[in-house]
Amino acid sequence: MAEIWQLSASEVADGIRRKAFSALEAAQAALARLESVNPVLNAVVDCRPEAVLAQARECDARLARGEALGVLGGVPVTVKVNVDQAGFATTNGVRLQKDLIAQCNNPVVDNLQRAGAVILGRTNTPAFSLRWFTDNQLHGATRNPRDPALTPGGSSGGAASAVAAGIGHLAHGTDIAGSIRYPAYACGVHGLRPSLGRVAAFNAALPERGLGGQITAVSGPLARRIADVRLGLEALAAPDPRDPWYAPVPLLGAPWARRAALWLRPDGLETVPQVQAALLDAAARLRDAGWQVDEIDAGPPLREAAGLQLRMWMADGYDAMLAAAEREGDAGALTALRGQAEAFRGMDLASYQSTLTRRATLVREWHVFLERYPLMLTPVSAELPFPDGLDMQGEAAYRRVWEAQLTQVGLPFMGLPGLAVAMGEAEGAPVGVQLIAARYREDILLDAGQVIEAAGSPVSVAQPRA
Repeated sequence: MAEIWQLSASEVADGIRRKAFSALEAAQAALARLESVNPVLNAVVDCRPEAVLAQARECDARLARGEALGVLGGVPVTVKVNVDQAGFATTNGVRLQKDLIAQCNNPVVDNLQRAGAVILGRTNTPAFSLRWFTDNQLHGATRNPRDPALTPGGSSGGAASAVAAGIGHLAHGTDIAGSIRYPAYACGVHGLRPSLGRVAAFNAALPERGLGGQITAVSGPLARRIADVRLGLEALAAPDPRDPWYAPVPLLGAPWARRAALWLRPDGLETVPQVQAALLDAAARLRDAGWQVDEIDAGPPLREAAGLQLRMWMADGYDAMLAAAEREGDAGALTALRGQAEAFRGMDLASYQSTLTRRATLVREWHVFLERYPLMLTPVSAELPFPDGLDMQGEAAYRRVWEAQLTQVGLPFMGLPGLAVAMGEAEGAPVGVQLIAARYREDILLDAGQVIEAAGSPVSVAQPRA
């Protein structure tokens, strides 16, 4: 029989409701697993066991009083250190913010707690959440529990590492250019980047974000089961008036035709054979379940979207970001910012306006395409997970990393949702695929993801090694 920490989030919530075990027992199991493997991984960088146990006891007390617990009642989950949690520092992986103690919760934390979740701890991120590798001078490096030689991904590297290793049953992450999808891919779990406006978020401890961040950054769930990703989205998508971009759209949309487009090499991307094989496998699984899957040679603009996303993101406060990174002295953050300096050059008000104008055109083109094909399959990355720290090994390596991540960087520019679905291993490394749908059609992604998941082997809990 599986230990509690090995169960899915759905199984834990159900077990607590049925009183097969208590929320306190689930929390104790999660803390024991954290104590066992986190010293090797450094995925969770702030855990307060007594507070965790207190949350669990309150959950059990509510159940004893006959009160409803919520969809995540008693489930241990983690949250990322770049969102406010009252009484904790919103560090975002930088020493400059180590004493920035939040006075109130980000809506994502409030919504998880309203859903009954037990917040187990806070997960690591690269400095300023700027890389696809997770290391910083404040909290140190996070390791991939499947293979320490590989990156755990970034910026939600701590979140993916934790949930892959059984530290919590669900993890919160954020995604502005792949920061949920790539860590999920690298650690062999599932991760959902929701549509812009689907999940309310706001950090009161920090200045208001610039427009680029406002219209591209989102929060979402990572888990070892697609059903748990769905459960996490249900909890996170509750309304909150503090986010002006929040959209109260139902989680289930209108019926759709089961047609999918398979794009192996988006806009000329040099996708490695192992990733292409995973995509072909996913397509076959969908076909076996009655989907029509057509391989396409061309789709809506993605490379252009990636360039515009980078330009808008970097130009929106670039000087301030670079100055903060220089004060922090974090080599990874400086490499990321200096490596994209050309995206900032020449950006004036007129070009910024033209970027936003072009965005409307690209959103339209994508939605017209997704009306014909409600689902698209693409690589998460053109390569298998990178060796850890690859982006710091010279300009050629840095460019290689950015080129491989085309499908991650381009998607947020249109506000579209994307689901990274784990597909096992290739040559000993995790591999997966990305599913794309129209805005607010996460239900299509999750239904297709469950079909793909059901036809393969379930995601296993990683057993970390030093």
